[in-house]
Amino acid sequence: PGEKVPDVPKSVNDFTFENLDKLYNTKGSTPTAEIRLAMQKVMQEDAAVFRTEESLVQGCKRIEEVYAMLDDVKVTDKSQIWNTDLLETWELRNLLTQARQTMFSACARKESRGAHAREDYPDRLDDEWMKHTLSYDAEADGNKIRLDYRPVHFDTLEDG
Repeated sequence: PGEKVPDVPKSVNDFTFENLDKLYNTKGSTPTAEIRLAMQKVMQEDAAVFRTEESLVQGCKRIEEVYAMLDDVKVTDKSQIWNTDLLETWELRNLLTQARQTMFSACARKESRGAHAREDYPDRLDDEWMKHTLSYDAEADGNKIRLDYRPVHFDTLEDG
């Protein structure tokens, strides 16, 4: 607290613009809505409030199959002003990233806690699971989900 935030490099937006350009120029044949519906079904069926190892393992496999569908996504609208088709496709890409991280994180957590209820692990296990799950999804890692953890901090921030 109280420290100056470093300046943001001018190239910070390059990654975003490259992704939008890639989606805009895609040559696929699957409409965004079809992929979005597939994602919704996987999340509702395999990562619902009450979960099991079987449903989550199946969900990890299925959400990866849906994620692979992005390689064949079709952006029909080629206008460059108020292109809701492009924005919905970009939003879907972001939602799929979150869906994958949610599914893999839930599968790794062998306990029940809050809205994450495992029928096969009904107890909250603070000794083992009182930690934050960190999930990473980087192109450099071949778009594989990598999980890590960090401890929960119970101290409040001091006034600066």
